[in-house]
Amino acid sequence: MVASEPTKEQDTMKGKEASSDLPFAAATDTWYEANQRYLTTAFTAVRSLIEARLASGVATNEDAPGPADDDVSGYGEWTHSQPPALEQLCSAFELSAVERSMLLLAAGAEMDSRLSELFASVDATHRALPTLKLALTTLPDAHWSAISPGGSLRRWQLIELLPADTLTRSPFRLDERILHFLAGVNGLDQRLHPILHRVPRTDLLPRSCAEVAMQVVSAWTEAARASGTSFRAMRLPLIELCGSDAEANRNVAACAAAMLDLCLYALSPTAETCLLRCLLEREAVLSGVAFFIEPEELPGVEIGAPISSLMESLRAPLILSARQPLPSLRRPRAVFHTARATRSEQAEVWRNCLKDAIPETTDLLVSQFNLSPVAIRSAIHRTAGALCDVDGPAGGERSAALWDACRTEARPRLEGLAQRIDPIATWNNLVLPERETQQLRHIAIHVRQRTHVYEKWGFREQSSRGLGISALFAGPSGTGKTTAAEVLANELRLDLFRVDLSQVISKYIGETEKNLSRVFDAAEEGAAVLLFDEADALFGKRTEVKDSHDRYANIEVSYLLQRMEAYRGVAILTTNRKSSLDQAFLRRIRFVVEFPFPEAPQRAEIWRHIFPPRTPVQALNIDRLARLRVSGGNIHNIAMGAAFLAADAGQPVQMKHVLSAARSEFAKLETPLNDAEVAGWI
Repeated sequence: MVASEPTKEQDTMKGKEASSDLPFAAATDTWYEANQRYLTTAFTAVRSLIEARLASGVATNEDAPGPADDDVSGYGEWTHSQPPALEQLCSAFELSAVERSMLLLAAGAEMDSRLSELFASVDATHRALPTLKLALTTLPDAHWSAISPGGSLRRWQLIELLPADTLTRSPFRLDERILHFLAGVNGLDQRLHPILHRVPRTDLLPRSCAEVAMQVVSAWTEAARASGTSFRAMRLPLIELCGSDAEANRNVAACAAAMLDLCLYALSPTAETCLLRCLLEREAVLSGVAFFIEPEELPGVEIGAPISSLMESLRAPLILSARQPLPSLRRPRAVFHTARATRSEQAEVWRNCLKDAIPETTDLLVSQFNLSPVAIRSAIHRTAGALCDVDGPAGGERSAALWDACRTEARPRLEGLAQRIDPIATWNNLVLPERETQQLRHIAIHVRQRTHVYEKWGFREQSSRGLGISALFAGPSGTGKTTAAEVLANELRLDLFRVDLSQVISKYIGETEKNLSRVFDAAEEGAAVLLFDEADALFGKRTEVKDSHDRYANIEVSYLLQRMEAYRGVAILTTNRKSSLDQAFLRRIRFVVEFPFPEAPQRAEIWRHIFPPRTPVQALNIDRLARLRVSGGNIHNIAMGAAFLAADAGQPVQMKHVLSAARSEFAKLETPLNDAEVAGWI
């Protein structure tokens, strides 16, 4: 790696590297100290050369004498394994002898007071900076090519020309990034800090991802070998890592970069400019940097002309993360497909991190959660206190703690895409006929036993389709569909997320599928329960194709069916009108549960449990309350309204409070309250 910052190994080399006869590399020098001596000697040599030329009165560089005896254009017996920063720079950017001397002139103006005084004495107009005229007339073999825009000094932005009346009278100074590099301090250019972010390498890379990283390394090394140049300064093939798991793509990229002794930085450009491209390419050469772009992670930025142009022309190691290969790029590229860690790889990570793990515990966690290796380690750290005891009763507590930690780790990706509902309802809160209740219990059984049936009994080997657990809850509003979803999530100890269809459906072609894809991909980690509430707007009857809108609406439904069939968790759709759903759609739903309007016995059961045990009640007649023809949701609203009225009156909940709350609820529904239903309440 081209880098002038001394390493720990180099700092400890004091006294071990001989050759004290060189003025710039004493035996006791660290690399940093030797580098300073080397620069000082180089400044002395170039200053002596200019002073001799000025003293001789030579106006041009024709028949000019050679370099002074103390010039250090070669570093001969330099004893450190890492060359001086000046020579690293000259080698990296292929500077000629004249360009090297001009670089020293610009650096000397900042770092050598005698050189700056010399420049001021030659041309006081520009104070302590050298001019192009001084360089062209005093440096041996000086040529216009050294100061041309296409020359290395200006193309790589190593020096900066300042305004003047004529070009030759222009003073020039060293770029700040290059100045720090020569001094032995290597760090990113300050102008790149807002758009570059370090991507750390993880030591928990699954075997399948490590194999892809090796393929990336081979692709780049083969390209560099074929061209015969350093791969850090050439237009390498663009690496495209395609997969739905962005974290896996990042980990593969970071691993491949580390194998090539490169640092990986995520690049978040908002526009492409010539200066930006130059700074990025220069940084790749100076610091050994590879760049990583995630288009989907750049808010408000599309792969349009500016960003595409940057990816097309950047002469530096570049890795792109995307779900699918980008068809518009013309740059030579190598495409590799990535995937999440397999279940066996996840189980291996669990076993490595939990040395004393119980096999049944790890099998249970892997069957439910699809976590990355980093998330697995984080989940274990969350439960450090609960994992002290392994044997006895603590084993169950340990498994429960790990399960809850995995749920927590799986939440962040889905939090911004759907509303999380804390599932507190239990089977006691659900009043349904026996057949419907049994169907809900069957859903829970399918979730708990899916790994046993799919994997151990081989059903997955027969077909990869139809393995998702999907359910349709159909019935009038307020009959308990959402409550049933809560009960299932609570029973299975899974997170419940309600998907807001208003944020999913888009009028733009293809956007609805993208939004659905984000939801399902994010939910895969924890196989959460997804609740598409009031789904009629998206899942109604597929229309006949009369126009392009109808055709794309059908595509949206088909895409949803496809994702539901492959989803590892539970996807629940609720609708008030089952008759509006297409029969082809219903055939691909595993469970269809009807939620009937509650009859008097069911309503009486709801009234018996609607008030919490701590709520004071007095003389409530359940049989008379059950005459009121309302759904469970309405009963809940009436009970809560009655509780507020009673609390305000300082009394326990009585029939009069329920009657008043019922009148308000019916008024809200714009439905007259039947006197026969409330007869004898008060």
